[in-house]
Amino acid sequence: MQVAKWGNSLAIRLPAAVVKALTLKEGDDIEVLIAGERAFEISKKQTRSDFLNRLREFRNRLPADYSFSRLEAAERKPVKSLNGRTANARSKKLPRQ
Repeated sequence: MQVAKWGNSLAIRLPAAVVKALTLKEGDDIEVLIAGERAFEISKKQTRSDFLNRLREFRNRLPADYSFSRLEAAERKPVKSLNGRTANARSKKLPRQ
């Protein structure tokens, strides 16, 4: 691959094998990640509809005996700060003792 100037940016042209492997088409978003000092990875960015479809696969997949308690989840648990005073997990300021 060769780097070329495209306006104020630099661009690379993807080989047909990469386009085919990622099933890319014009207008698709891709992500380029640095994989090493002299290497990078290209992946097709997930579309919103793809993400929602993957999320739907997990619908109703909790164990039969699982129960969710909103009260338990919202329960405030005391947290010890570095100076030893107790604070509420959701509070911003430590209470005076």
